[in-house]
Amino acid sequence: MEDCLESTLRYHGVAKKFAMKVNGKHTTSIWIEPDQTVGVIDQTLLPHRFTAVRLASLEDAARAIKSMQVRGAPLIGATAAYGVCLALRADASDEALEQAYVVLLATRPTAVNLKWALDEMLAAVRNRPREERAAAAFRRAAEICAQDIAINQAIGRHGLELIAAIARKKPSRERVNVLTHCNAGWLATVDWGTATAPIYMAHDAGLAVHVWADETRPRNQGASLTAWELGQHGVPHTVIPDNTGGHLMQQGLVDLVIVGTDRVTAAGDVANKIGTYLKALAARDNDVPFYVALPSPTIDFALTDASEIPIEQRAPEEVATMTGRTQDGRIETVQIVPDGSPVANYGFDVTPARLVTGLITERGVVAADRAALAAAFPERAP
Repeated sequence: MEDCLESTLRYHGVAKKFAMKVNGKHTTSIWIEPDQTVGVIDQTLLPHRFTAVRLASLEDAARAIKSMQVRGAPLIGATAAYGVCLALRADASDEALEQAYVVLLATRPTAVNLKWALDEMLAAVRNRPREERAAAAFRRAAEICAQDIAINQAIGRHGLELIAAIARKKPSRERVNVLTHCNAGWLATVDWGTATAPIYMAHDAGLAVHVWADETRPRNQGASLTAWELGQHGVPHTVIPDNTGGHLMQQGLVDLVIVGTDRVTAAGDVANKIGTYLKALAARDNDVPFYVALPSPTIDFALTDASEIPIEQRAPEEVATMTGRTQDGRIETVQIVPDGSPVANYGFDVTPARLVTGLITERGVVAADRAALAAAFPERAP
């Protein structure tokens, strides 16, 4: 994958050490094809089929984000950045740039990385001559991807220390049990992941680590994505129903919880996949550390009141149906609720800062409060 992402990695001094493995081969979740289209993994087909798709236009990029072919706040931001590139390659006018911004911003409301990436792209190209815009856009999008990898590597190093500290207190080779919710792995980022980066580094360092992977209804990202990528990396894991985590904590079978997030307020409140709040409550009741791993672009310093976070409400079909592989190998979708039963499908919930043990960022583990976040990222805090 010798492309502009690869060269940008070298330019920024990012080690060419990828966590992401597919059938033993290292790659990333988004890349540039030789014809300057954008390649991504169609995550809606995992875990039963691994298929790459090409995004050739603004409309392709918007569709990939909205349909969750790509998902996870950092990867959504990276895909939106390349969506701007594809739009400008077709039409570099001010009108096309503004239209791309509006179309992409409307695809997913909760993840703040989307707006952050679009603002970065706008700043990179707005004052340039039209003939320079497409090339400048591709450079900035590649930088965003390289930055994401570097940030996630740093998150991994800081989170590794948390896992290693627990391991040192255990009898030799007794495993450290990490519970995670939804998918905050390399499929949700460009590489390494947020919540999974410490896990991959712990595994690669020879620590005995095991992951309880919540299935994460209704889209089952934990069962279909987290479990798949952990298996590709060789990390021991067990898929559990969403309601099992509290029981495991009561039995002393969870050493720490690490989740990702789509948006963190300036006060440290955390919006993440629906069900995260319940895990945080169970963790607090059982004295289990509850950590949130996040890159700094996920912090929304403009937002102080968690009630103002837009909570995406998705299609009822995600709850009313399930898709899986039959015994004869066919992929089928079946209905699991009665005809006529109304369905509510809230995509996210908010975990109050008081339930968060710490935020694992690229600059270290910081407290989930306004002062600590502002001190860690003074250049972004108002």
